[in-house]
Amino acid sequence: MPSIFSEEWFYVIGISLFFIWGIAVFLFGRITVKHIENEMAKEGILPPEWDKGIGTRGATYALIILFPKLNPTILDAKATRRYMRKKDFYLALFVQSSFSVFIIVMSIGYFLYAPDS
Repeated sequence: MPSIFSEEWFYVIGISLFFIWGIAVFLFGRITVKHIENEMAKEGILPPEWDKGIGTRGATYALIILFPKLNPTILDAKATRRYMRKKDFYLALFVQSSFSVFIIVMSIGYFLYAPDS
């Protein structure tokens, strides 16, 4: 009888968490980042040119939305908070929590299933 903590279960859980995190990032980018950047563009605030394709903006928007006292210099935090909606807070929480759970599970798995050297 296989153990519930077998290596195969770890792989299934890890891959599932990775896809959940991917869905969270996709939804946050399509819903929240798009809305905030459209509203900022109406005000004349453009996204930074150096972040085309890297994706740092998405994580920074999520941190600005979740932590009100955070004021990073790479994005306009005041404008971000001005244009955020209630659902943007929940999407940012979904992105950050799914990433945190994924990293925690992968770290535990690394120490449980890493080959001895």
